[in-house]
Amino acid sequence: MSEVIITVRGEHELRIAPERATVHLSVGVDGPHREDVVQRALSLAEPVRDGIKAREQAGSVTAWTSQRLSVYAERPWNTEGRRLAPVYRASVEFTATFSDISDLSVWITELSAEDGVSVGHMDWHLTPETEREAEREVATRAVGVAVSRAQAYAQALGLQDVTPLEIADRGLISSEVPSVVAMRAGAGFAMDASAAMEFQGEEITVSATVEGRFSAR
Repeated sequence: MSEVIITVRGEHELRIAPERATVHLSVGVDGPHREDVVQRALSLAEPVRDGIKAREQAGSVTAWTSQRLSVYAERPWNTEGRRLAPVYRASVEFTATFSDISDLSVWITELSAEDGVSVGHMDWHLTPETEREAEREVATRAVGVAVSRAQAYAQALGLQDVTPLEIADRGLISSEVPSVVAMRAGAGFAMDASAAMEFQGEEITVSATVEGRFSAR
């Protein structure tokens, strides 16, 4: 039999427990007087910022951000269709990345009891070092899967000599959209009325897909 070109795809994925959690939260107040609203928002934001800084110094917070104070006004409508006096709202947005999830749980429980503090969503992720290692491993194993498939196809045709011609990220050989390494993670938390919130991030899935073209003789 003459040369046969074999094109295959290889995939592999890993599931890894998250190592970091980034919480998004905001401090906000509203009222009829702009100056009062601004001062109240700044007063509420200060202990939140101090708490983050203290945890950064202790080592449980690895990074954080604080946005500038945002102030806006709106005029609500009453039931008779008339515009009412302006209502002002002032807010400050924060993010904090924790390496100590237990400390995060305690801190969020404390903040949730404070007026004007709203805890938003949580992002779960890996350290850069773990991420690089995982990407390298899934890519290597995905190539191995592609090679094994090409060899299996060749053997089914009675061919033994398999030579790689191309190895590429998914979509670079075929017409599909490239998707080399993908990561996805979920998050959730449970709360007991007598205890701190307990946060549990779902495992992060790191996956890779490659395409390979081989000649078989």
